[in-house]
Amino acid sequence: MTSLKPYLIRSIYEWIIDNNLTPHLLVDAENSDAVLPQEFIEDGKIVLNIRPEAIQGLSLGNEEIQFNARFGGKPMHIVTPIAAVMAIYAKENGKGMIFDHEDTEGDEPPPEKTPPSKPNLRIVK
Repeated sequence: MTSLKPYLIRSIYEWIIDNNLTPHLLVDAENSDAVLPQEFIEDGKIVLNIRPEAIQGLSLGNEEIQFNARFGGKPMHIVTPIAAVMAIYAKENGKGMIFDHEDTEGDEPPPEKTPPSKPNLRIVK
């Protein structure tokens, strides 16, 4: 089964844009697959403004988020795995979603339940 997280990110992003707010991503910058501007990372995290006017070529995929932006005047191609996204929210009011650590590991099916053992009945006189 595919993860629900990228679908939630896309829908919350659309809601934020539809309400003329500024979407921000909180990203775990310690993820080894993330390509982020190192000078803006604080405490192993980075907040990215993904408002359409601030970035170009946004791709909200099922495996990763990519876009082009300028940091300190330097152009950069940003890549962050969906697993590294810790939250998406509107800057103006903080509404959005924070993802649990388990969500970053991907959705796994629940463990299979073993069938109950046969009852052990005896006659009592």
